[in-house]
Amino acid sequence: EGYLFPETYSFYPYQEPDDVIREMVEMFRGSFTPEMTNQIATLKMSLNEVVTLASMIEAEAADGSERELISSVYHNRLRKGWKMQCDPTVIYALGGLDRPLLRKDLDFDSPYNTYLYYGLPPGPIGAPGLASLKAALFPAETIYFFFVATGDGRHIFTTSLSQHNNAVSKTKRSRRSN
Repeated sequence: EGYLFPETYSFYPYQEPDDVIREMVEMFRGSFTPEMTNQIATLKMSLNEVVTLASMIEAEAADGSERELISSVYHNRLRKGWKMQCDPTVIYALGGLDRPLLRKDLDFDSPYNTYLYYGLPPGPIGAPGLASLKAALFPAETIYFFFVATGDGRHIFTTSLSQHNNAVSKTKRSRRSN
């Protein structure tokens, strides 16, 4: 999970699965510039941590313009030692959902449940694209610690829990009226 680079490929019919996987992993490796590789060391993160974070960003960022902001929230939480509280990690732990995530789902015990466990989950929850990998490495510089999805692919970003709770209430009211 995470290292099969999402891209358009041309494969021959009946090509061996090992060859397909090898090409996708090579495309992943080839996507890293020297600047990106240096940034991994600067952030004092492992490649697996960067890919894991990028996969979380990819899952959250329906609107691609917010990747760096989402990344900033996660980096800020990591710096403070907070839980990531990333809904897509819980959905991954549950094996996917065909319904909205419920509050009771947040109690599901899994190392991928970032509501229960601190830090990043043990590995990626999907295959992040280049934009999410870059966002994980080069987050926006913000003081945001929270965000809530508005339902249209965008998010409201806030700095305090009280602001976040207000944004959640506003979002819920908006969804009910629609």
